[in-house]
Amino acid sequence: MVIDYIIENFTDGEPIFIDELPGKSKDYLRQEMKKLVDEGKLERLYNGVYYLPYVTILGTKGRISVDKYIDKKYLNADGVVSGYITGLQLANKYGFTTQIPSCYEICSNEATTKQRKLDFDGNTIIVYKPVETVTERNKSALQFLDLMTNIDKYSEIKGTELLKKLKKYVKTLGLDFSVVKEYLPFYPDKVYRNIYEGGLMRELV
Repeated sequence: MVIDYIIENFTDGEPIFIDELPGKSKDYLRQEMKKLVDEGKLERLYNGVYYLPYVTILGTKGRISVDKYIDKKYLNADGVVSGYITGLQLANKYGFTTQIPSCYEICSNEATTKQRKLDFDGNTIIVYKPVETVTERNKSALQFLDLMTNIDKYSEIKGTELLKKLKKYVKTLGLDFSVVKEYLPFYPDKVYRNIYEGGLMRELV
């Protein structure tokens, strides 16, 4: 039974893609999913995207988790590293800014165009095509270079405080500067200046 498999393998708010389900054929699965939605055992957000209905602690109807959707669709597609968060969201996550991002910015191998804006259940997701295919090996390096491209624009901290924060970020990521060097040519010249001003030039030499 499809519903038994879903209950065993998926949590509240987790997006369920048809590709993840075992079944004789896609047509059979679509029919089963439609039946489950009609019976109220499943919620359908979009075609091919479903989730288990649940009630929140406030007693309201639970929604699908946008973070889980982004993770499954763009960051770890099919369980393999395929993207990373970028932009203001990245700067905010690591404490370079207190600005709250109004959208999710993602670099992902799943991107079909250079930049695409999507609406997901009321949330804006901007998906960028990475400069090179994202892998487990280069993910941190590409994310770091993205950050250093716009650190002067995003960071609210300067001087010694910025230096400390950048070194902490580099340590948290376990950044391999030999990989960073490989991808530097894909980025604008100002990245060199920002790395130099951020006190990280020694790591690149």
